[in-house]
Amino acid sequence: MIDYLSAIARIKKEKDALILAHYYQDEEIQDVADFIGDSLELAKAAMRAEQKLIVFCGVRFMAESALILNPDKIVILPDINAGCSLEEACRPKEFATFRAAHPDYIALTYINCSAHIKAMSDIIVTSSSAEKIIKQIPLNQPILFAPDRHLGAYLMKKTGREMKLWHGSCIVHENFSERELIKLTLEHPDALVIAHPECPDSLLNYAHHIGSTSSLLNFTKQNVGKKFIVLTEPGIIHQMKSYSQDSSFYYVPSTQAAGCTLCSSCPYMKLNNLEKLYNCMNNMHPKIQIEQDIMDGARKSLMKMLEMS
Repeated sequence: MIDYLSAIARIKKEKDALILAHYYQDEEIQDVADFIGDSLELAKAAMRAEQKLIVFCGVRFMAESALILNPDKIVILPDINAGCSLEEACRPKEFATFRAAHPDYIALTYINCSAHIKAMSDIIVTSSSAEKIIKQIPLNQPILFAPDRHLGAYLMKKTGREMKLWHGSCIVHENFSERELIKLTLEHPDALVIAHPECPDSLLNYAHHIGSTSSLLNFTKQNVGKKFIVLTEPGIIHQMKSYSQDSSFYYVPSTQAAGCTLCSSCPYMKLNNLEKLYNCMNNMHPKIQIEQDIMDGARKSLMKMLEMS
């Protein structure tokens, strides 16, 4: 039987690899990663990469972004089927029609989208950079926001800017059970509810703190010893516990299966595992490949994000 931890460490050294992982990955993958972060942090980490091989433990659009920002690198992903419900909700043909119907609008697009959509957008945003970027756009400039309608609605409230929203959503954040959330708040009345803005407004109304995954993590670091009810993918609780061992964390089940941790997890993120990580590093496959014109167009919108954030 293969000792995956030792094998991954050996191959990483042999092939001069950098392992990047999102907070929503399984614990064992987070533990072998060289850098763990949210979408914005991972994009910046990819830009700083000195290694010739980037192993991206996340979902496909994140690995695509790493290649777009580092076209001379090799980027591999443990499971090429690790997609995203937001990416699937926003297809290039429909998005082109959406843009054509609003020719005077600037397109701000959440990073949770394909390289094709990035190439058709003006500025990419993340949940941690969106508010700052929106505030830099002239007030007389109308805005399209895609693909997450819940994040878009939250940003409209935060910034006071009207935006025309695409009707997409995250299957994890949209399906947290409000009933189970209320039960948790009654069981733990002293707990702080922390939520990602991809959640519907009905859930955000209960939150003491709303922010990106890195913002939620930082909030727990600043409130060590407290109780937290977590309204985002439960993979991040692994990092929260490492920084706040005296704190207590409670995940919120989904509406499909109350009491089931797995049902609150992102099925795409969880496609990656140690065996697939080892295999992809050993075989240098699956490799992220993007057409040159798409890559060039997507790089412009991603670089605009990095400049403005």
